Amino acid sequence: MRQILGVCLIGLLMVGLTGAAGAEDKVYVGSQACKDCHEKEYEKFSKFSRKSHSFSNIKKMEKKLTPEEYKGCFQCHTTGYGQAGGFVSEEKTPELKNPGCEVCHGPGSRHAETGDPYDIITQMDTDNCTVCHNEARNSEFNFNPLLFGGAH
Repeated sequence: MRQILGVCLIGLLMVGLTGAAGAEDKVYVGSQACKDCHEKEYEKFSKFSRKSHSFSNIKKMEKKLTPEEYKGCFQCHTTGYGQAGGFVSEEKTPELKNPGCEVCHGPGSRHAETGDPYDIITQMDTDNCTVCHNEARNSEFNFNPLLFGGAH
């Protein structure tokens, strides 16, 4: 038992020293915070990615949905809904009301402070996309994985 506890404590210490832990101290800051350093990517994303403006789609549907159904849309049509520091409401967190950079790259506060690429998710694959882009959410959805489509 002591050996297992010792290994766990060493593991926790190593994680703390290498910075691999700490996701809990990262918060969502909104795509505007990315713009200064990543202007080209921000402009392309804002202009060409339909998801960067997709909150308006659920807003159009709001009157046809129950409050619970409407909130269910937030998972894919906002940034960080249901997560610490994520979207709460249009009034409280307007900067997170559309899916933004942090939907794919994770909470960006630490990266915005340090500029360190290790403080943000840089490697994505289609598993990141299929959280929202799947047939369970829309039976007529025909997912054609265009990783980074319209974003970068």
